[in-house]
Amino acid sequence: MTYKKYRIALLIFGLLCLSFNIYEFAISKYSTRQGIIFIIECLAGIALIFLPEIIAKLFRLVLPEKIIYFYWFFLVISVFLGTSLHMISIVSFWDKILHTVSPMVLTALGYGLLGFLMKDATISKTSPWLFLLFGFAFAGVCGVFWEFWELLCDTVAGMNLQRYATSTGELLVGRAALMDTMGDLLTNTLGAVLMGIFARIQSRGSASYFEEYRLKKIKK
Repeated sequence: MTYKKYRIALLIFGLLCLSFNIYEFAISKYSTRQGIIFIIECLAGIALIFLPEIIAKLFRLVLPEKIIYFYWFFLVISVFLGTSLHMISIVSFWDKILHTVSPMVLTALGYGLLGFLMKDATISKTSPWLFLLFGFAFAGVCGVFWEFWELLCDTVAGMNLQRYATSTGELLVGRAALMDTMGDLLTNTLGAVLMGIFARIQSRGSASYFEEYRLKKIKK
């Protein structure tokens, strides 16, 4: 029941953010192109609320509620607060917050994925370090691929996601042009390490703790 309440509350918040973006578009606070992008991204965020259910229907996989709640939290701070309510523009380090939290979610997902790949194996008989290292590596690889995605968006659409230029369009040179990307990779690594430390403390040296993250196949 709690799960449904959280989902409804998140949906209401998403719709309020959408209404705010539509209002901004109506009063032409931003350019037409930018206003449309905000609305589309907010709509995408609302749709992504239901991603766990979509995964369950398409792949017949059940995500643990612990991972879902963590995912929804990231959705709030990234799409709704960050983009729709423009916190990413208001708070200079908001992007770094996102790059710290997202690998935590991915690390947890890595734990669940490894548990799923182990099939019927008893997790309690496994070394907890297997989960800790796999989760860390999984988050790290996803962080690298995200930078590839930003590079693609910057190349094709000129979005400046990697902050290779100033707000006035002046291109950065040398080390300055690398700082945003390297900062993202650093905070990505930091987030994965923090999640690993948290899991290590919670597990108390026993891999049975990671059973809580295990993805499970829906039986026909």
